[in-house]
Amino acid sequence: MHNHQRYNPARLSNRGKSTWFFLLAIAALIPAKVSHAGENAEQQTDYPGVVATINTTLRAYHYDPAELDTPEYLRIEQAVEALGASVTTDQALIEGFGKIWKEGPFSHVTLNKAQQSARELADQLDAMRIGGGGATLTWQDDVAVLTVRTMMGLDTIEEIDAAYDAIAERNAAALIIDLRENGGGAFAVLPLVSHLLAEPFDAGVFVSQPWNAAHARRPNLSDLRSVDPWEGWSIKAFWADVQVNPITRISFSPSEPGFDGPVYVLTSKWTASAAELAADALKSAQRATIIGENTAGEMLSQKMYDIPGGFHLSLPIADYYSVVSGRIEGAGVSPDIEADAADAFDIALQQVQTSEGERQREATTGR
Repeated sequence: MHNHQRYNPARLSNRGKSTWFFLLAIAALIPAKVSHAGENAEQQTDYPGVVATINTTLRAYHYDPAELDTPEYLRIEQAVEALGASVTTDQALIEGFGKIWKEGPFSHVTLNKAQQSARELADQLDAMRIGGGGATLTWQDDVAVLTVRTMMGLDTIEEIDAAYDAIAERNAAALIIDLRENGGGAFAVLPLVSHLLAEPFDAGVFVSQPWNAAHARRPNLSDLRSVDPWEGWSIKAFWADVQVNPITRISFSPSEPGFDGPVYVLTSKWTASAAELAADALKSAQRATIIGENTAGEMLSQKMYDIPGGFHLSLPIADYYSVVSGRIEGAGVSPDIEADAADAFDIALQQVQTSEGERQREATTGR
């Protein structure tokens, strides 16, 4: 029996409100270009101009411009303008921006120093590897424990597929998926969900600016079924398509080898973005019992833009609505069994044992 790594919220305590924070770490994974700028480059930066471009870019590409006319957003916008008028270094701008947006009215807004252009970065994302360890499989007797720490990276996708191969080979009695430390990412959500389905499932829709410009309501099932499911599962293609299409239909199809046994998904208040999509899809498809805390409620699609002065602004270009649960942003995914995240794993094991005991009793009594 292999010991499952215990949940440690201390590892997550310095995470801000904005998620898809994997984008913030990409600079560490992709070699940076060497800058030969002079030592006084920061002193020459027009920070009020940088902030003006930030606010203009948000208004140009945000999924729902009406949200930018609310008192909550206008206060943020004014605070950012004041920040731009007061700072004298890049670091002060970035740190101040992060503190302001930690209390922002929506998630997925971040500012970082650019190592390459947003287009160059997008070209590399689909082939990016995080170095392994995005998903690990351990065992508690015949119970498989799949810990998924990020939804980013080709190697994470490969680790999830390999885990399902091992689960099928060993004929696991149950599966526990640990998403308590998963802040999101990209399309590793696809294999994580697909191996657990027996038939195609519509999970939800991303809603972008064209929809919100033409409608005063959220899409319904009829709207969803009027468009084909989005295919490709490429980050770069998704960013392009989701801004053009009023709605983007997110569907999952079964993958082999499938697992049809009991599934338990562990969540915490740090479970965010694409990890919330996975938890909600499995709950909505009635393929998993969610155990733990309500998730972060930070479920938007984020894209990165170049800002003069050598910055990247990431902002939300699409909102997400679950077919069953509705809007996840600001609400999160509620657990079926509410518990402290630190206790969720033990509760899941108890659920496995209880279910197995009931199954054996039914077999004995012939029910």
